[in-house]
Amino acid sequence: MKIILSSNSPRRKELLAGLGVDFEVKVIDGVDESYPDTLPASDVAEYIAREKAAAYSAVADELVITADTVVVVGADILGKPHDALAAHAMLREISGKTHQVVTGVCMKTQKEQHSFSVATNVTFKELSDNEIDYYIKNFRPFDKAGAYGIQEWIGYIGVTGIEGSYYNVMGFPVQRVYEELTRRFGVEIGNVSKKL
Repeated sequence: MKIILSSNSPRRKELLAGLGVDFEVKVIDGVDESYPDTLPASDVAEYIAREKAAAYSAVADELVITADTVVVVGADILGKPHDALAAHAMLREISGKTHQVVTGVCMKTQKEQHSFSVATNVTFKELSDNEIDYYIKNFRPFDKAGAYGIQEWIGYIGVTGIEGSYYNVMGFPVQRVYEELTRRFGVEIGNVSKKL
């Protein structure tokens, strides 16, 4: 089965490659990433992942993987900041608190579609304005939900606790993806198959 990763994220590409899976990247631009206001914050990422999958017409022998990640603080969803001011506001909002990172994934073949969400709780220390400004200036986290990458400087100095998948916080719950690929879709990775 040919695996298609429909994502521009270099982190998702790196994590999927880490499984030893052969895949190619194909992205459909212009997918509407809006969602109903009535949707619970914890369901938004999976909803958007399904919308991304709906834009892709899988052909026989293709398995398309789409994903979306959101940062949830209380009932608020933090997406990607559009500038330094928005990034600063987001980092100030997660400072000194525990928030949830939710990644929704959709896997689609010509015959079947399966989606799921994985949530991870992340706790940050109280960040100073200098720390926030240094991070934004040097790492420009404008392509990251919640305005941070846990694998970057801000994660090194700011994260005091994590409950759940670290890789999910990077934007791709690679352990769960592996389970779905091998067990649900029968993808063989090396000598590993759903027969295990």
